[in-house]
Amino acid sequence: MFGGPHGPRAILSQETLKPKSASATLARLAQHFGPFWPSLFAAVVMVIVSTWAQVTTPEMIGQLVDCYLAPSAGSAFAGFPGASAAGASNAQSNCWLAEGHAPSGLSQTIIKAAFTAGGFPAPNDAASLTQDDRLSGLGRLILLIIALFVGGALLTGLTFFAMTWAGQHVLRALRLEVFAHLHALPLSYYAEHEAGDLMSRITNDTETINQAISFALVNVASGVLLLVWIAYNMLTKNVPFALLSMSVTPIMLLATVYFSGQARKAFRKTRVEMGSVNANLQESISAVREVQAFNRAEENIEQFRVTNAANRDANVRAVAFTSALAPALEALGYLALAIVTCAGGLALLNGAELFGTAVSLGLVITFLGYVQRFNHPIQQISVLWTNIQSAIAGAERIFNLLDVVPAVQDKPNAKEMPIIQGEVEFAGASAEYVKGTPVLHQVSFKVRPGQTVAIVGPTGAGKTTIINLIPRFYDVTGGAIKVDGIDVRDVTAESLRRQIGIVLQDTFLFSTTVMENIRFGRPTATDEEVLAAARVAHADTFVERLPEKYQTVLGERGSGLSQGQRQLSSIARAALADPRILILDEATSSVDTRTERLIQEAFLKLLKGRTSFVIAHRLSTIRNADVIFVLDQGQIIERGKFDELLANKGFFYDLYMSQFRRQEEAAAQAAAPGGNGRLPTPVTA
Repeated sequence: MFGGPHGPRAILSQETLKPKSASATLARLAQHFGPFWPSLFAAVVMVIVSTWAQVTTPEMIGQLVDCYLAPSAGSAFAGFPGASAAGASNAQSNCWLAEGHAPSGLSQTIIKAAFTAGGFPAPNDAASLTQDDRLSGLGRLILLIIALFVGGALLTGLTFFAMTWAGQHVLRALRLEVFAHLHALPLSYYAEHEAGDLMSRITNDTETINQAISFALVNVASGVLLLVWIAYNMLTKNVPFALLSMSVTPIMLLATVYFSGQARKAFRKTRVEMGSVNANLQESISAVREVQAFNRAEENIEQFRVTNAANRDANVRAVAFTSALAPALEALGYLALAIVTCAGGLALLNGAELFGTAVSLGLVITFLGYVQRFNHPIQQISVLWTNIQSAIAGAERIFNLLDVVPAVQDKPNAKEMPIIQGEVEFAGASAEYVKGTPVLHQVSFKVRPGQTVAIVGPTGAGKTTIINLIPRFYDVTGGAIKVDGIDVRDVTAESLRRQIGIVLQDTFLFSTTVMENIRFGRPTATDEEVLAAARVAHADTFVERLPEKYQTVLGERGSGLSQGQRQLSSIARAALADPRILILDEATSSVDTRTERLIQEAFLKLLKGRTSFVIAHRLSTIRNADVIFVLDQGQIIERGKFDELLANKGFFYDLYMSQFRRQEEAAAQAAAPGGNGRLPTPVTA
């Protein structure tokens, strides 16, 4: 049977997904294969020819017997009444290679033409053939059979190559299309969908399609064609003998469906149990301190033993069904061979007739070859068909993702954003993430170029929504947002965002060099410009101490750097971009005193001369802001300078007394003689 990574157990253990609309999905997938139709056409032709070679080989072996071995075979049955004469007569009538015998069908015409090519004589009356005639004829047929075997094998290999070549090109295009589409989707889509599920569209779903195209589709198509072709040939040669030969086929189909279905159910159970094992293992390792502290090791081990045993039993059951499938089909295949042998042998011993139809030894041997080839595709088709279903379902999931219309799109006539001066206006702007649940209510303000705006308020007040609307990560549901008097919806998002710098609270660094991480802000920047940006952000103070300095490769998400160092790198990235509008979400994590001061100095340099919006968590930022917006429940309830808002003793005063005042007192204590020298943790409001 077919083994390896595409074997029955590997395929049955995969999750079977059924498509909702197979025809529509296949039609769309076919469009992607359009540019590669020559490769697909060649694959179809090669499948037909290689299948023809498989079907023709048993018939040629039968010709070898009836045309050149029939007299010898007839003498072997001479002791049985009527067997000799009838057997020899049937053999001669079945020898369509014989001279004067007209071949029926294209296959016989091609084989006879190849056999007699170069003036090679066709066999005459088998009884009059000399020993040399028999040997030369046998040699000629054996060479043709070998040529068919070799040619069929080469064509099968070329078919897989052609399908894999076309499939890989299509999958490459699909991955690129999905990857580009993911970058066009708004942030709201990522808030509603798990990153792991989106990643699986590019990895798991495309790999399922790859397996179906490069392996399953070819095997199923050639298997179905082989079954139909063999059945047709058997029925056209001898209907009663064909029906007897295929009598085991329904049982084989039932056995395949039963064992495959039970195996899939068992493998689903193994996936559930394996998930339990992983969950138990992860929980125990993560909580090892608590386990040891409360002396719960024995209980945890016993719980894991039970979970692990359940996983073992599920796997044993799954493997039992998978292992039983091949032997069961093999046994049924031998039963089919036994039926052909017995029926054919009895016919030859009893006048060479079976239910009134002529039977020769060559025909019996031909049917034996047919039955051997008939059994194998049945299991292939049953097992691999589910693989094709999963591939169609995977393609459906990919197309469903591609059909998601980005909530933020450029207008057809959108123009490039001119060089920004820095004026930002919210004109009655409203926004909502979930339809019917507004998060901003008709917010209006105008910020002059170069001003620094500090945005404060409790969690969920709408601070992050405001900074997300400026670069148009979301669109307003009411009102408008204007930059230099231009509605941001009238310009391309790319030209707008190119002139806006963003430093987020959760700094993301890539698994590449420090130099490339900073250059992410402006990919065309020279090394000297990167170094200058690092000096502005004071990032050079730690980069110079790294093993490879700016060429040091960072780990995942910047592992290897402290939180403060990651913040300085992010500030350097924004400084290199040199934006006209800066959006800053101050980090709330606590860092050491020296790094905190470096960060504050870097912020002051970065904010200078730019229109800046800061979600403020540091008291120093709030004090230095040109204007403070106090948000609550999606509205600006207070605005003004620091001293003015404190004097009003309103919402900001309460916020200051409950949160920022503690930060101020802690800072004073840290600076006092005998203090711990550590600056306070910024507030999270």
